[in-house]
Amino acid sequence: MALALADAALAGERLRPGRLMAAMRHGALGGGKRMRPFLVMESAALFGLPAERAVTAATAIECIHCYSLVHDDLPAMDDDDLRRGRPTVHRAYDEATAILAGDGLLTLAFDLLAGEDAHPDAAVRIALVRALARAAGIGGMVGGQMLDLAAEGRFSGGAPLALAEEAIRDLQAMKTGALLAVSVEAGALLGGATAAEHDALLAYGRALGAAFQIADDILDVEGTAEEVGKKVGKDAAAGKATLVSRLGLPAARTLLDRLVADASAALTPFGARGAVLAEAARFVANRRN
Repeated sequence: MALALADAALAGERLRPGRLMAAMRHGALGGGKRMRPFLVMESAALFGLPAERAVTAATAIECIHCYSLVHDDLPAMDDDDLRRGRPTVHRAYDEATAILAGDGLLTLAFDLLAGEDAHPDAAVRIALVRALARAAGIGGMVGGQMLDLAAEGRFSGGAPLALAEEAIRDLQAMKTGALLAVSVEAGALLGGATAAEHDALLAYGRALGAAFQIADDILDVEGTAEEVGKKVGKDAAAGKATLVSRLGLPAARTLLDRLVADASAALTPFGARGAVLAEAARFVANRRN
């Protein structure tokens, strides 16, 4: 990631503005779990692919994730001052710079995937680009963010919407789950998975994504700012639609356990090779930061 965000201009670029690059590095290099690149590389490893052949795709997906955080934190969105225990990009710099930093990370992701470093086969690169665009775009993360704002009551006079459980699941599968699922799918594409292996990893990724969001919602209720690295208790204050608010904490925990079990079960075709990914699902459920 650091190499991709270096100040030196690449072929076809005139120059890279210093303030923009500093803001992009602030948003992308300041800590974090790196769950999405981890999933790319571990999924690719199931097929014997060495880490260095998966790192470019992993970096691209992390760029998308970090761009989304920079924009999510803006006053017009979630209005957060802290991210990963540090000032958010618009607080460390300014709102206009933060918007452009997010735009830069978004477009850099597809620059990375388009090059031969991502994969020598152009057909695989095209498949990676399409999968990421759909996971991050209108039917995925961006669409989910729009549904999230609508659920807060942004477009209906300020009163939060009383969403049914299935509608909340759709929202969360798009806003959070899609990028986690495509991280696993990217490993399958890079590794030349069979159709059955591809489907098994997608099932794992979708269960993991749903579990990740429920765990996040539980942390927002029970965690502290020191543990989480950002303000907590904001979901309820903003009227956000979550499965914790809809089902209650005990039922949400039960659902979380079931999703972790589903994720692990999806890895059955890979036998012992899937142990690291199964452990990742347990980590997602039990994390405190």
